[in-house]
Amino acid sequence: MNRQGLNQYQGRLPIPEFSLLLVAFFWGTSYGVTKEALVFTSALAFIAIRFSLTSVMLLPMFLREMHQGRTGDFYRALPTGLILLAIFLAETYGIFHTSASRAAFLISLCILITPFIEAIVKHQRPEPLILGCALLSLFGVYLLTQTGHEGTPDSSFSLNQGDLLILLAAFLRAVMVVTTERLSKNSALSAISTTSIQSNVVAVGALIIFAFSDDPVTQLIPQSVTFWLAAFYLAFFCTLFALFAQNYGVRHTSSSRVALLTGSEPAFGALFAIIWLGESLSSIQIIGGGLILLASYLAGRRQH
Repeated sequence: MNRQGLNQYQGRLPIPEFSLLLVAFFWGTSYGVTKEALVFTSALAFIAIRFSLTSVMLLPMFLREMHQGRTGDFYRALPTGLILLAIFLAETYGIFHTSASRAAFLISLCILITPFIEAIVKHQRPEPLILGCALLSLFGVYLLTQTGHEGTPDSSFSLNQGDLLILLAAFLRAVMVVTTERLSKNSALSAISTTSIQSNVVAVGALIIFAFSDDPVTQLIPQSVTFWLAAFYLAFFCTLFALFAQNYGVRHTSSSRVALLTGSEPAFGALFAIIWLGESLSSIQIIGGGLILLASYLAGRRQH
């Protein structure tokens, strides 16, 4: 296929959008896979291993771009690397303390939070639609976090430690998207180099925190084939590919569209948790998750 034909083909195929949809699928499965991996090691060791593997996978490509002189403004990726470290600390500990299906729905609130962060950065007031979506999502969270069986006296609102950490991760994800968009403007740093630098920051940061923790060093070398299969899956599909696709997508579309296209992640996550881990949600919790998705969808498409 000649260059003109290729350009025409790419014009018909929205590669950034399709890549972001795959990100939603892989990230959706990551909650259940992470839940299983944490059976064999600690959260800090898990993050360090996952991102060390990612860094090793990206090293040849990063070195090639460095020799080509394309990594001069590497410093632009350092702040987002630190934000990413905070995201995975909150997210991994959150998944450990709550169910994978609840985590998948709660993390989707980043789609709703992103427009608020954009409004603050641009010194604008949030639109009335966004405020309405915020109220709808809060009601969805209330229903999702109901415990007990619906219609029984023991049904009550319960936002546990894991849920709160996932909500923090959702907020940080929104900050990450907006920050990446701003820092990537007029930058020669490619998506590969950006992902490589971010992965190194996360891996080194997790190892430094691990060194000051009480976790034994043996946590860094789990003796389980199941763990390493999960780690390689997460490193390649849910970290390397996903971060590359998100960095690429942010450069070619708006922050809100990125959030919107990855909005199917909770559905993938909940479905995977139910099938793979045997988790279940009550009808009230399913309605709550649906309201969160609806609010996130409306918030994400407000500019389109």
